[in-house]
Amino acid sequence: MNTTYLPSDYLPVFIQLGLALAFIVVTMFVTHAIGPKRKSQKKDDPFECGIPSQGDARTPISIKYFLIAILFVLFDVEVIFMYPWAVNFLKLGVEGFIEMILFMSLLLAGFFYVIRKGVLKWE
Repeated sequence: MNTTYLPSDYLPVFIQLGLALAFIVVTMFVTHAIGPKRKSQKKDDPFECGIPSQGDARTPISIKYFLIAILFVLFDVEVIFMYPWAVNFLKLGVEGFIEMILFMSLLLAGFFYVIRKGVLKWE
């Protein structure tokens, strides 16, 4: 089946995108233009869940926390790539199997690198 798409076929998509962006811009402008502008010391105080704030909100957090979070996302995303492969396993044949072995070996190489660097050791 030989189907060619013309630029005019995408016109409805571009119109919807333009309308969505225009709605966002107009809404932001109107809310800032007609919204109340009352300032006071009490109103500008930080407030969360009815509890008065204490201390500085910029307390240092260990970089290990962020490294583990990023690594979780990185190694979790690989499951997204493995699911379609598993569903189409028979259709992909030997070539698909070899490609998945290559993908998993690169993933494991990255995992062993992370372990060797000691990123997962929590102190």
